Amino acid sequence: MTAPAAPAAPVPVPLTPAAPRAVRPYESYVYAYPHKTAYRPLPGRPALRELWRDEPKHALSLYLHIPFCEVRCGFCNLFTRIGAPEGLTGRYLDALDRQAAAVREALGDDGPVRFANAAFGGGTPTFLTADELDRLCDIAELRMGADLRAVPLSVEASPATATADRLAVLAERGATRLSLGVQSFVEEEARAAVRPQRRADVEAALGRIREARIPVLNIDLIYGIDGQTPAGWRASLDAALAWEPEELYLYPLYVRPLTGLSRRTAHTDREWDEQRLALYRQGRDHLLAQGYEQVSMRMFRRPGAAPRGPDDHACQTDGMIGLGCGARSYTSALHYSFDYAVDMGQIRAIVDAYTATADFGSAVHGRYVDGDEARRRHLLQSLLQAQGLPVADYRARFGTHPSEDFPAELADFAARGWLDGTAPDALLRLSPEGLAHSDALGPALFSPAVRAAMAAYAPK
Repeated sequence: MTAPAAPAAPVPVPLTPAAPRAVRPYESYVYAYPHKTAYRPLPGRPALRELWRDEPKHALSLYLHIPFCEVRCGFCNLFTRIGAPEGLTGRYLDALDRQAAAVREALGDDGPVRFANAAFGGGTPTFLTADELDRLCDIAELRMGADLRAVPLSVEASPATATADRLAVLAERGATRLSLGVQSFVEEEARAAVRPQRRADVEAALGRIREARIPVLNIDLIYGIDGQTPAGWRASLDAALAWEPEELYLYPLYVRPLTGLSRRTAHTDREWDEQRLALYRQGRDHLLAQGYEQVSMRMFRRPGAAPRGPDDHACQTDGMIGLGCGARSYTSALHYSFDYAVDMGQIRAIVDAYTATADFGSAVHGRYVDGDEARRRHLLQSLLQAQGLPVADYRARFGTHPSEDFPAELADFAARGWLDGTAPDALLRLSPEGLAHSDALGPALFSPAVRAAMAAYAPK
C-alpha cells in the first residue's frame, strides 16, 4: 500500500471532553478485529492465489491450529473438541498437510516467501503425540518453508499434556516460548472454573518445561472465579512467580454463551465487575513490585528475559497465514477462516468436514477490511499495548492523525481519564486506568457495521 503524502504541518484535532456515559469494564476481550462472529460465507469463494498475489511475503506470520483438548474448561469458548476418536488426529494432520501445500502454492514463486515468526495454538497442540508434533513441525518447515529454528516459535500447552517426550520434540525443533494454561494454583478455584487439576501435577509440568530449557515460559492465570479471594489470588500469583516465568498473562474470567459456566451461573452484576477490577489491580501492582513490566492489560514480562516470541499483538498483523479449521488468515484487504462454533456437536461436524476437504485453494468465510476498518484495527492493535501508538506510524500509513479519524471516541477516552496526559504529543498512550479498562475501550472502537454483524450472529 502506498502511503499518502503527509501534510507539511500536522495539527491534531483537539479532544473535547464530554460527560461520559457509564460503561462496564469487562465488555469484551478484543483479541482480533474484526471478531470472527462478524465473518460470513464469502460469495464466489475467492481463490487464495488472487488474494495473495500482490501482498508482501517477506515477513509473514505462520499459525497452525490444533482443535483438540483433553477436557473443556467451563469458561472456554474457543474452537476445540474434546478428545479424538481413533485416527482422527492423523486425518487432521493429513488435511493440514493438504492445506499447507495449497497455501504455499497460492503464495507463488514470483518473489521471496519468508516467515518472521510461527505459533502452534488451539485447542491444545500438545494433545498430539510426540511423533505427531514432529509431523506438525515438518508441515510448517517442509510444506510452508518456515525455518522453525531461526524464527520465534510459540506453542500452547496444558499441564496434563506437557510431557517430557512432547517437550523434547518442541525444544529440538526450535520452540522459543511455551505457554502453559494453569489458570489457578488453588484446586478449589480450578474446580469452580470447571478445570479439574491437581496442583502437584501443575508443578510437575512446570518442572518438566524448565528442564526442557525452552527460553520463554508463559503462565496463564485467571481472576474473577467464583469463591476466589484476594488471598487466593495472591497465592496463585506467588506460586507462578516461584518459577520465575519470563511472561505472565492475567485474564479476567468471562462467562460466555454455550460454555460450561453459562449453564451454571450468569454473571452480569456490577459487584462482579468491581471484584475483577480489584483483583486485576492487585495482580498488576504485585507483578510491577516484583520487577515485571506491563506490556498490555493482560501481559506482563520479566525484564532481561529471552527475546520475545509472537504475542497477541504480533499474531494479528497483516500477512498472517493460518492453517487448520480454527485458524484465521489476514491479507491487507480480507480476513478469512473456516466456519466458527462453540457447541460441541457443531465443532465436531466442522472438524470432520475439514478432514474430508480435498481442495483448499479458496477462502470460505471471512470479512473484507476497508480503509475505515484498517484504521480502527491499527488504532486498536497499538492503543491496547502499554507502549502506545506512535502518531507518526499512523500518519505514515493513513495520512491523518488518529484524532481526525476518531474524534468522538478519543474525546470520550480523554474524558474518562483513559488517555495518558503526560505522554508526548507524538505518542497516543493509555493511562494505567485506561489499560485497566481495555475490555471496554476496545469494543468502543468497533465500527457500526461490525457491531451489527456480531449482533446478528446466531451462536452455535
